[in-house]
Amino acid sequence: MNIERIDPAQRWSEAVIHNDTIYYTSVPENLDDDAMAQTANALAAIDILLTRVGSDKSRVLDATIFLADDGDFAAMNAAWDAWVAAGSAPVRCTVQAKLMNPKFKVEIKIIAAL
Repeated sequence: MNIERIDPAQRWSEAVIHNDTIYYTSVPENLDDDAMAQTANALAAIDILLTRVGSDKSRVLDATIFLADDGDFAAMNAAWDAWVAAGSAPVRCTVQAKLMNPKFKVEIKIIAAL
């Protein structure tokens, strides 16, 4: 089975596709914004990547959301609820984690079907 690496670099690839499944992790670019805005930004990046490879958010199978501060759970959920495809919500878990960039309030890892 073929493994396609999207924009591979030495340390990581932007995304990986294997067996008609997309693996991708999104981080926000708007690092001075609040958790809701950072979540919306990371979700917009997911949309862009999925469109690029021929998929969309209705095909997201699984999402893991990493929050730096559990106090941002409601703000993250507000952005998520505005984004998620009606009737196509994926399996999802949210964990509090110390993120590697201290300005990150959120990181989102998804698995999606092509």
